[in-house]
Amino acid sequence: MECKSIKSANFKGKKVLLRVDFNVPMSDGKVTDVTRINAALPTIKYLRGQGARLILVSHLGRPKGAVKEELRLDPVARQLEKLLGTPVAKVDSSIGREAQEAVLALKDGDVLLLENIRFYPGEEKNESAFAQELAQLADVFVNDAFGTAHRAHASTVGVADFLPAYAGLLMEREIKMLGKVLTAPRHPFVAIIGGAKVSDKIGVIRNLLTKVDTLLIGGGMANTFLAAKGLDLGESKVEEDKLDLARELLTEAQEQGVQLLLPTDVVVADAFTPDAGQQIVKADLGVPKGWMALDIGPLARQQFAEAISNAATVVWNGPMGVFEFDAFALGTAAVAEALADSKSFSVVGGGDSAAALEKLGKADAIDHISTGGGASLEFLEGKTLPGIAILLKEEA
Repeated sequence: MECKSIKSANFKGKKVLLRVDFNVPMSDGKVTDVTRINAALPTIKYLRGQGARLILVSHLGRPKGAVKEELRLDPVARQLEKLLGTPVAKVDSSIGREAQEAVLALKDGDVLLLENIRFYPGEEKNESAFAQELAQLADVFVNDAFGTAHRAHASTVGVADFLPAYAGLLMEREIKMLGKVLTAPRHPFVAIIGGAKVSDKIGVIRNLLTKVDTLLIGGGMANTFLAAKGLDLGESKVEEDKLDLARELLTEAQEQGVQLLLPTDVVVADAFTPDAGQQIVKADLGVPKGWMALDIGPLARQQFAEAISNAATVVWNGPMGVFEFDAFALGTAAVAEALADSKSFSVVGGGDSAAALEKLGKADAIDHISTGGGASLEFLEGKTLPGIAILLKEEA
């Protein structure tokens, strides 16, 4: 999967519509986490160095096609200005006269941030007329927003009908790193899948079962697999309508010769609260009545860590327990520690897994942490994402 790279074009004096993912956490009108802004800086700096005139496009939150004052991008512009060390112009629109005049005022190397693109109903509907109006601001389109690559929106896909399209440096890296684990993994290849629901990860599990040697399953979804094996899970959350599917996946793993490891023990609580009473129970003995499994147990942590330490390639998506509660974050922390200490080529699919690594100060030990939770999931399912499809080189 090879994309048209910005390194293959000349952007001197060109007006570049650059789709970035500045959907960042905010509190009291301030950006509280700059990870996504930092991730876009290499592309912004590269294009500025080339003499491009940058027109940045992003969404923030879910305004659903209406203007929401608290979701304006002004705080993001100020934060970007600090990180770049150069002025960033900001307008209160994304199309129309104000945006056009701001673009005309740009000189080589200047940066302009348009207003939250999701204030316009035409964005999520991928309306051609809206995409065309947005495209009229620029000469070239560059997509560096991997986190939205699974969305066929006007600013991620539609504008490519009217402008030459290229992949930014972040987009290129995401495709290269995630692609590496799917197309050319070194073995033993271990996948760790967690999170609350089996239903969210069916496609990923199915696709990885054809590629991995070992699959570790933790988090709430492990409850459904354990219940599918006939074990009593007490008050634990179990997807009753997915028990047959879990049995199918267990059978598929066996048929593919994949070692599928479920937690041998679990940490159970008597309430879904941070300070709940807890105990450790062996999974095959079942969860006592009135108790619920909220994390993998110490034996499971040890087994999972051992599998990770022996791997040559590891991909991780989803926490091993209720990571938000410190008392039930030990399983996720153990996986993060093991992954940071291993010599494997490691890829983490964003979200809570990435948050765990950041919290433990282990993020730098990982080869690649994806900036897109939903997008990385769909990529690992083997899907071609719409925001990537428009950037692919045509086969010779």
